[in-house]
Order: sequence, then structure tokens, then C-alpha cells
Amino acid sequence: MSNLILPRSVKRAFTRDGMMTFDQATIDSAGVFLVGELERLDQELHMPLASVTWGRDIDLREDVSIADEVSSFTNSSFAAAGGASPNGKSWIGKDTNAIQRMQLDIGKTPNPLTLWGMELSWTIPELQSAQQLGRPVDQQKFEGMQLKWNMDIDEQVYIGDAGLGVTGLVNNANVSTANATNGNWSGSTTADQMLQDVNQVLETAWAASAYAYTPDKILLPPQQFGILATTKVSEAGNISALEYVRNNSISNTNNGRPVNILPCKWLATAGAAGHTRMVAYTQNRRLVRFPLVPLQRTPLEYRSLFQLTTYFGRLGVVEVVYPETLAYVDGV
Repeated sequence: MSNLILPRSVKRAFTRDGMMTFDQATIDSAGVFLVGELERLDQELHMPLASVTWGRDIDLREDVSIADEVSSFTNSSFAAAGGASPNGKSWIGKDTNAIQRMQLDIGKTPNPLTLWGMELSWTIPELQSAQQLGRPVDQQKFEGMQLKWNMDIDEQVYIGDAGLGVTGLVNNANVSTANATNGNWSGSTTADQMLQDVNQVLETAWAASAYAYTPDKILLPPQQFGILATTKVSEAGNISALEYVRNNSISNTNNGRPVNILPCKWLATAGAAGHTRMVAYTQNRRLVRFPLVPLQRTPLEYRSLFQLTTYFGRLGVVEVVYPETLAYVDGV
């Protein structure tokens, strides 16, 4: 028997997963694959690996709307002179006819509310093919769009946007920044040294806020959080340095509850010159918040064989109303 000779018009094509096919095209976008008779294809949707934590670490300002282009807030400053002594108490006498007045200054801080949008589209044949396969392309594109939305919010919340020239929760220029007393945490760093660095950042914010707020939350780079969580206080191994620090910080004493210490991926290089950074703050909508207009969408539009819809919302800038209640320590 002679060997089979393929016509020149037939070209072999290869899919990305290394399987060979003789079709002229492989339609990956609709989820069409060649499946062998003894192959069991997992129908579960496997999204790209991504972590977003913005919803955990900041409260939202929800009074903004899609029509707004700027979000703003005010800070009030007061001046009150004393009576006989300008720096003293406001004493007056029975026959006083010159009484000091309260002076008020109101400053406004505006920030842009930037429009965010993404279009989803598919052809009717593509949609029908995907539905027949049980892998709806419209739903998968929607899931991908939501992932992009959340990842963009995550970056905006923590570090802002360099193109817009705005900062976030962990790199605000108005927040006090210092170098860690001990720093460079490693396996040889003791629990007491870590506690000293944690109390350093807590005391900085506490003092700057006129001792009104002791931060109840600390964010650490993932590697430093891992060191804190795995270091033992003693050879007995009955308690980790993480638990020791939470229960013995000044936040636990002043607030009546242990400080909440959590990892944040954006802190690995957020410090000066790309160093690590520890952030302490009080998670309170009155002190710090993020303006966000939730996603909306246009009605489904038919254009030739295409179906299109656009999702849009607005992302603001983290409003650090009282920067004195936050503190950064670099080089942990």
C-alpha cells in the first residue's frame, strides 16, 4: 500500500494546548476544542489568579453619582483666644464688654471622580456556539470584566494612579513617615523587636492625632506578615509573635481590643526607594474613605452580527480626611 499524500491545500494547524488538528482554524474564544473519546473535560471556569483586598481595608463613600466629576470634603480649623491671657482660658468678668470671639476657617479638598468603562461584545454565531457547548461566552467575558474592575479599584485604593497624579491609602504625601527602629525583619528578629516597631507606628499616629485615635489596623507586606505569624515567642511554641504583638500593643490597651494585623501585597515596595512599608490607621469612614460609583450598563445593542453592551462607573481618590490618624514606617 502506498503512503497517503495530502493535498497541498490542506494545512496542519496546532492549538495552544499542543493537540494537533486538521481544521483551518481553532475557535478558542467561543470555547470550542477537540475532545477525544476518552478525554474528560472539566467544565468549571478557571479564572486567572488574582487577589484584591480593597473591600476589606477601606470604607466606601457612597453618596457620589455617575453625574459627579469631583468629590470633595472640608476641614474646619478653629481659633479661640483666651481672656486676660491670649493663651489661657476664656475668663470674663461681670462688667466685661470685650469678649473674645470664635474664629473659623473652612478649607475644601477636591479630588477627581474618573470615569471607568469597558465594552463587552460577541457575535450571534459565537454566542450560539458557546451556548450549545455549555460555556456561555457572554458570562465569561462578564466575569473577566468584573475581575478587571476589581483589580483597578484595588490599585486605586492602595497606591492611586501615577498617570492621574493621585495617591492612595499607603502612599499619601500628608501622612507621617519614619524608618523602623529595628526593621529588616527576618527569622532572627525577636517578638519584642517586632512589637517595638509596631508600637512605633501606633504611637506616631496616636500622638499626631492629639491622642484622639489609636490606630486599630496595621497592614504589612506579605513576607513580613509571614515572619510575624511564624516566629515563636519562646521555645515552648505556645504563642506566635503575631498573637503576642496583637495582645501587647498600645492599641489593645487604648482601644480595648487587639490591633488587627493583615497582609497587603502593595506594601512590598511602597516605601521610600522601593523599601517595605508598614501602615497603621483607624478604619473609619469619618477618617478615611474611598468614593466609588458602582458599575452600570447600557442596554444591549445589536450592530450587524454583534451584540454589545458597555459597563461604566466612576473611581475616586482615597480621601484621607485626617492624615494625622495614619502613620507609615519603612524598612520593616
